[in-house]
Amino acid sequence: MSTATAEFLSVVLLVAVLACAVLRPRGIPEIVVAGPAAIVLIVTGAISLRHAIDETTRLAPVVGFLAAILVLAQLCNAEGLFHAAGTLMARTCAGSPQRLLVLVFGTAAATTAVLSLDATVVLLTPVVFATAARLGARAKPHVYASTHLANSASLLFPVSNLTNLLAFTTAGITFVHFTALMALPWFVAIGVEYLVFRYFFAADLAAGADKTPVVTQREVPVFTLTVLGLTLVGFVLTSFVGIEPVWTASVGAAVLACRALAQRRITPAGIVRSAGIPFLLFVLALGIVVRAVVDNGLADAVGHLLPDGSSLSALLALAAVAAVLANLINNLPAVLVLLPLVAGGGVGQVLAVLIGVNIGPNLTYAGSLATLLWRRVLRDHDAEPRIGEFTKLGLLTVPACLVLAVVGLWLSLQVFGA
Repeated sequence: MSTATAEFLSVVLLVAVLACAVLRPRGIPEIVVAGPAAIVLIVTGAISLRHAIDETTRLAPVVGFLAAILVLAQLCNAEGLFHAAGTLMARTCAGSPQRLLVLVFGTAAATTAVLSLDATVVLLTPVVFATAARLGARAKPHVYASTHLANSASLLFPVSNLTNLLAFTTAGITFVHFTALMALPWFVAIGVEYLVFRYFFAADLAAGADKTPVVTQREVPVFTLTVLGLTLVGFVLTSFVGIEPVWTASVGAAVLACRALAQRRITPAGIVRSAGIPFLLFVLALGIVVRAVVDNGLADAVGHLLPDGSSLSALLALAAVAAVLANLINNLPAVLVLLPLVAGGGVGQVLAVLIGVNIGPNLTYAGSLATLLWRRVLRDHDAEPRIGEFTKLGLLTVPACLVLAVVGLWLSLQVFGA
C-alpha cells in the first residue's frame, strides 16, 4: 500500500471511529466500529503488526488502571458514597442555590481528582440532579459544573484522567512531583470556572429554591472513605518504587469488592460490568487507529506547529495546539498524537499538552469522552443541553482557564523544577 493510500485510509477510519463514539447510532458500543477499523489497518499494512503490538503494550497498564478505577468508583457508589455526598450538600446549602454551586464544585473537583472524571459525570451528575430537585432549584448550573469540572479539575493527580496517566508515563516523574507541578494550574482552573459560572448562570442562581428540603441523615461510609484515602496514599508511595498505579487501584477495588460481595451490595456480574470491558477494548483499538494516522503523516504535520523550549510563550502555544486538536479529534486521540512529539522536550512541554487536552474539551461536545457520557446522563433526565449554550459557556471559560493554568504551570516549574 502506498503512503498516500495508507494515510487516506487511516484518516477515514479514525473519523468513522470518532463519529461512532460521538453519535452512538442505535446505541452500539464504540468497539463495534473501532475493533474492525484496527484490524483493517493491520491487515492492509497501513500500520505494521509490530507497531500495533507496541501501541497495545504501551496502553495496557493505562487501560488496566482505567478498569480498576471504574470498578472502584462503582463500588463507592454501591456503598452509598455519592448519595451521602448528595445528602450532605442538600443539608449544608440550607436552600441556597449559590451555596449548592460551591458544594457541587468542591464535590466534583474532589471526585474527579481521586476517582477520575468518569465517576464525576456518570455517578455524581445524577446525584446533583436529585439534590437540585430536592431543593426545587434550577439544576442547569450544577449539572453543567459536573461536566466542566470533570475535564478542568482532572489536572491534579496522575490518576485523575486517562490522559494524565499517559502524560505521567511520558514525563517520567513521581506522583508527588506531578501533583506539585499541577496543583496551581488545578486551583486556577477551578477558580476561573467558578467565577464564570456565577456570571453566566446568575439568573438561575438568583431564582432561589422553592421548597425547604427534607433531609434524612445518611450514614457516612467511613470504611469506603478510609479505603479511598489509603489507596491515594498508596499511589504516592508506590510511585517512588516504580510500581504502576494499576496495582494500587486494583488492591483498593479488591478490598471494597470483598466487602460489597459479602454484604450483597453488588454481584460478581455487576463488578465485571462496571469495568466497562467494551470501552477498554475501544481504547486499545483507538490507540492502534491513531498510531496508524501518526505513522502515515499526521505526526509530521502537527510537529511543524509545535514550538521548542519551555518558555511561557512556548507552553502557551503547546496548550493551544493541544486544545484545538482535542476538539477536532477528541482529547484521547489528541494526547496519543502529541505526547510522542513532545516526549524529548521536557516535563514542561508534556504537562502543557496535558493542560490543553484536559481543559480544551469544555469547548465542544466532541472534545472528550467524559462530555459524551455526560450528555447521555442528561438525556436520561430529559435535559438535553443546547449546543449554543454549551459552546458559549466554553468560549468564556476555556481560553481564560488555558492561559492562567499554563501560567500556573510555568510558575510551578520555576519552583519545583522540571
